Amino acid sequence: MPASATLEQLAPGSRACIAEITELDDRIRARMFALGLRIGREVAVLRRAALGGPLHIRVGSTEIMMRRREAGLIQLKPSVDPA
Repeated sequence: MPASATLEQLAPGSRACIAEITELDDRIRARMFALGLRIGREVAVLRRAALGGPLHIRVGSTEIMMRRREAGLIQLKPSVDPA
């Protein structure tokens, strides 16, 4: 994973931690927070829809379909696997 990757760039089957959520209006930011998308949480991409469609992601035990536009605003850092 590149050092400055976004959730939209994460490959299916990959996981990473949320580093920052930028440029969202308050309503969308509150909705993401309610769904578990918070800084420090691990997120995994399960599937990518064809032709620029939404991403199917998992945060904790919650699965979400997310527009790629919003996924591109979520900055990631590599996950740390517990030893």
